This record gives sequence, structure tokens and C-alpha cells, in this order.
Amino acid sequence: MSEVQEARFLYDPYMEWAAGEGVPIHEGFGIDLLKVKTKKWARLDVNGAIVHMKGRGDFISIFVVDLPPGAKTSPQQHMFEEVIYVLEGHGSTTIETADGAKHSFEWGPKSLFALPLNAKYQHFNSSGVENARLSSTNDLCLMLNLFHNEDFVFQNEFRFPEREGKSDYFSGEGDFIPKVPGRHMWETNFVPDLSRFELQSWDKRGAGSSNMKFILADGTMHAHSSEMPVGTYKKAHRHGADFHVYNVTGGGYSLLWYEGDEGFERVDWQHGVVFAPPDGMYHQHYNTSNEPARYLAVALGSLRYPFTSEKMGLFSGVDVSVKDGGRQVEYEDQDPRIHEIYLSELAKNGVTSKMGDYIDETRISKKSA
Repeated sequence: MSEVQEARFLYDPYMEWAAGEGVPIHEGFGIDLLKVKTKKWARLDVNGAIVHMKGRGDFISIFVVDLPPGAKTSPQQHMFEEVIYVLEGHGSTTIETADGAKHSFEWGPKSLFALPLNAKYQHFNSSGVENARLSSTNDLCLMLNLFHNEDFVFQNEFRFPEREGKSDYFSGEGDFIPKVPGRHMWETNFVPDLSRFELQSWDKRGAGSSNMKFILADGTMHAHSSEMPVGTYKKAHRHGADFHVYNVTGGGYSLLWYEGDEGFERVDWQHGVVFAPPDGMYHQHYNTSNEPARYLAVALGSLRYPFTSEKMGLFSGVDVSVKDGGRQVEYEDQDPRIHEIYLSELAKNGVTSKMGDYIDETRISKKSA
């Protein structure tokens, strides 16, 4: 009699898949993706690594794709969405749409793009001397745990032409979809340089704050970019797990805490760093540099396709005070230590605070003295 296979119990198909890929798996609260170790990834035919953030939830994770000089990935096609952020290097990507046409675009540091669901594609490093490193935030974990069949995900020929968008979406063009502050959208497949992209004012999220939501390849994956002027910071807020936050320009830090905590968790960031606030954990972002600080946030559930009721509630109430049933802590209600810490950090960097119009800094200065 053949041996009876042990029944599966508390099984995680994605984690088993990840362990079998033979590349490093990094875990952490905040990670510098420019420093993580990579190894030859047979599936891609270049170096790579898998990154699992502590606050990633059950929906998305990160692949680091590390292309040596002159290298290219093997052709890829898969039934999961990817949002790609270019950490370093220059190269190009070729995408074959359902009609057989090929679209190529060149990317560089801080480019942002998405791969239409199950489209065929290939990445190329155009430099003969420099590495190129890409971060792929993707929902493979959701897809593998939902279908628990690798052939369905990686050997599926079904195509989604309605997600490919206009042909000029692959060249950096797009369409602005006006809504209200904080919900304006830019629909495209490719943003050549996120650090230079024009954002829209969103004062309700903080002093001089600006923002843009992206609809990339008509995907369920969400991306948005926000910026803080010099000497300012955002208002604290909280939401569910899975928002992966990448620094784009400037530098600073974020504080994170659960309601009732005595202290704060802290993540210092500069370009290359990513972190993901855990479920329901308040977090607040601070610019301590002498230039505007911009970040990119990627999650599952977009402004067009929220996917969960939690995301629907978040996009409706992210700039509404907790006193009114929303997710945001107003400046006047925040822990006084927060601003004291910020002024101290600015002093270390020789940067002047621009928060005086929002917070009585004379009272705080006298208290600190």
C-alpha cells in the first residue's frame, strides 16, 4: 500500500513557493532595498530577493530584481499584478499586448510603472557598467493562496486587453481624472520620473501637503505619491495593513504607535528605504531635510477598485478627524512630544520649522526650556 499523504493543515502556498525559489528572503519593519543581498533567481535569470515587511498583511509583498550590467530577465508572464519602482540604474521594459504588438519604454531612477495583468514582458539593463535594481510590489501571495495552483498563475494564457490602456500610456502619457483634493487620479502605465511628477494640493492631510493617486494598467493595485514641504510633516493617521511606503526625495523619519502606547516605533528613511505600517497602527511622516520630501505608497485596493470595505472606508475618511469617525489625528490633538521630537531633529539638520502657522511653537519651546 502506498504511503498516505499527510493532510494539509494551516498551509500557506505562497510561503512554500517563496521558500522554494532559492533566493534570499528578507523580513523587517523597515528595510533599505538598495542594501539587501540578492542571489541568482532561476525564474528570472537575473539576481533577486523576496522581501516581507512586518506590516504587509495578507495581500502583497516585494520582489527585488537586480540586473547586472547588460543583463536582461527571461521573458515573463503571470497572473498577478506588479507595481514597479526603479531604485537605481537605467534600462527598458518591453511589453507584448494581447494583439501581439510590442511596446518598449526606457526607465531610470525613480521611474514608476505597472505591468498589465498577465501580459508578456521582459526587463533590460541598458548599461554595460552599472547595476539596475527594481522593486516589484505585487499580489502574488494573494493569488497563490487563493488558487494554490502555480500553473494557473505562471502558465495561464488568458489575456486582459481591457487593462492594457491606451498605447501612449506606455510612453509616459496619461489622463488626469479630477475628483476632490486627495482623490485626484492620473491614469497611465508609466511615470518616467516620480520625483518630478506634478502633485495636487491636499492641505487637509497636513501643512502644505500635496498628493496624486495613480491608476496603473487599470489595476486593483493602488499607488499614490505625497510630498511634504521643507520644515513640515503630515498629520498622523491609521489604516489596515499592506501599504508599502517608499521614500522618493528628501529624508526624514516616521513614528508609529498603537493607541495607548507609551512610546513610539521609529523608521528613518531616505531613498531606497521601504516600510509598511501594521494593521491599525498610527503613523506620521516627518521631513527633516532641506528639500521637499516625497514618498510613494503601494497597496492592494485602488481608488478605482477598492477591493475591500476597509479600503473603501479609508479612501472616504483618510483626511477626516478621528473625532468625526475618520482615520486622522489633527495637529491640536496629537501627543505634545511629537512636535518636540521634530524640532529637535530639525535643529540637528539646521532646518527651520515651517509649522508655526499650525502649532504654537512658542509654548512648546518654553515647555522644553
